[in-house]
Amino acid sequence: MISRVKWPHQYDPRRSAIYALNDVDVKAPPQLVWKLLIDAHNWSKFYPHAKDVKIVTGERVLGLHAKYTWKTSNIPLVNTVQEFVPGKRIAWDSFLAEGHEDSSAYHGWVITPTDSGCHLLTEETQQGPFFVEELGRKHPGTLYQFHQDWVETLARAAGAEAAKAWA
Repeated sequence: MISRVKWPHQYDPRRSAIYALNDVDVKAPPQLVWKLLIDAHNWSKFYPHAKDVKIVTGERVLGLHAKYTWKTSNIPLVNTVQEFVPGKRIAWDSFLAEGHEDSSAYHGWVITPTDSGCHLLTEETQQGPFFVEELGRKHPGTLYQFHQDWVETLARAAGAEAAKAWA
């Protein structure tokens, strides 16, 4: 059975203006996918929409309550990890870095082992005027498209790492 994101009440998809679910089967062990996922400083190596990632709480990789800043699609965000189950689940809240404090998001990832590697699932909800206008009205489908890119490029990166390890 594939697990799903555990939603804080205020971010439940039934209460959110924007929602995306993306998933992919990965031909790599869960721990390899996890290693790439928590190494936020290096996301841009496989996810071109990630820019200027900085973990501001000082950790080398993401962990529970790690706070980091970054840009995706030139949107500056401040994120804090709210759920962290090593090798299995990570989720963070996101707030716009400047001027749109009334808009926020919640983004979770779930890794489930399979016979051939693992299943990678990500879900995100977004709320507030900025996200509704920019991603809902002006650019519908963008969140889904970007997350599909992310799961696919993460799967390819993990598969390439696994192939090197097995060679």
